[in-house]
Amino acid sequence: MRLELTGRHVTITDAMRRIVDGKLARLERMLNDSAVSAQVLFHKEKIGVCADVTLHARGEKFLHGAGKAANWQGAVKAAVDKLAHQAEKLKGKYEGRKRGTAKANGSTNGVEVMAPSRSVARPRELAPAMVKGRKQVVRTLSLAEAAKQLSTNGKVLVFRNAETLVVSVLCRADGDSLTLVETDV
Repeated sequence: MRLELTGRHVTITDAMRRIVDGKLARLERMLNDSAVSAQVLFHKEKIGVCADVTLHARGEKFLHGAGKAANWQGAVKAAVDKLAHQAEKLKGKYEGRKRGTAKANGSTNGVEVMAPSRSVARPRELAPAMVKGRKQVVRTLSLAEAAKQLSTNGKVLVFRNAETLVVSVLCRADGDSLTLVETDV
C-alpha cells in the first residue's frame, strides 16, 4: 500500500510514521489487502492535534476518518477507528453479495417455504419453526373416555368422537378445566 504523509505546519517524524504504519496494518488485514493507498494529513489546532486519514480501496471505494486528540497517537487512533467501522460495513456489503450466503438469500432464523415454481414469481413465505412434534393415532372414543385418558397423560388429545364420528381435540387448560374443539369433517 502506498502511504503519503503530509504535515500542515508540522514536521513529520519517524515516530509519527511508525504510528501510522502500525495502525493502518490492522486495516489492511481487515480489508484483505485490498487497500491501494492512504493519505494522512497532520495539523495542529489551538487545543490539540488532528489527523485526517483517507484510504483508497479497490473498487473505487474511499474511506475517510478524522481524529482529534491531545497527542498524535491518540488522533491517529481515533481516525483509524472510524475507518475500521467503515471497513467493517464495506466488508459486510461484499460478503452479502456472494452467492449462497444467508444475507443474500434473505433468510432469517425461520424456516423457508418455497412457493411452487410458476411463470409468476411469488415471494417466499416464512413458516414458524417447529418446536416439538409427535405422531398420534386418532382413535374412536367417547367424550368420557377421552377425558379419562387425558387425565392420565398429556395436555392435548386428538380423537374421533364415538357419537358424532367427527375428529375432535380435547385440551387441558390451567387447572382441571377441559376445552373441546370439534371439526366439521
